[in-house]
Amino acid sequence: MFHVMFHEPCIPPNTGNGIRIAAVTGTTLHLVEPLGFDLSEPKLKRAGLDYHDLASVVVHPDLDSALDSEALASSRVFAFSAHATRWFTDVEFEPGDVLLFGPEPTGLSAEVMSHPRVTDRLRIPMMDGRRSLNLANCAAVVTYEAWRQHGFAGAR
Repeated sequence: MFHVMFHEPCIPPNTGNGIRIAAVTGTTLHLVEPLGFDLSEPKLKRAGLDYHDLASVVVHPDLDSALDSEALASSRVFAFSAHATRWFTDVEFEPGDVLLFGPEPTGLSAEVMSHPRVTDRLRIPMMDGRRSLNLANCAAVVTYEAWRQHGFAGAR
């Protein structure tokens, strides 16, 4: 299916919710270190509820290691930013695509946004004057759109 990647996430409940999203959509959640918390953090476990065992979660030491991994080496990489100009709904997502999201509250750095593996930079529309949408909400919105484009394959 798809790969959701949180680059250097900082807030445990957002990652816990990301674990839930991965479990219910059949995606893999990739976490790129450094993480702003310990994976055993109670808030992370509470947000993920009992989905931890149902989710595919991979931790990578850095972005290059993640993108060069066997699972992602040939994947397209879409980096999400409130500063991008192209809407995520303008893309025809393909199984295997990487949906890359930045840390709270800064988002992806200019260095990550310009990484040579980034296929495109996308945004989620928001009302004018709003800074950003919650990380887990962004991941959910985009993951469900990508999955919808493929007829919710595997869903009941």
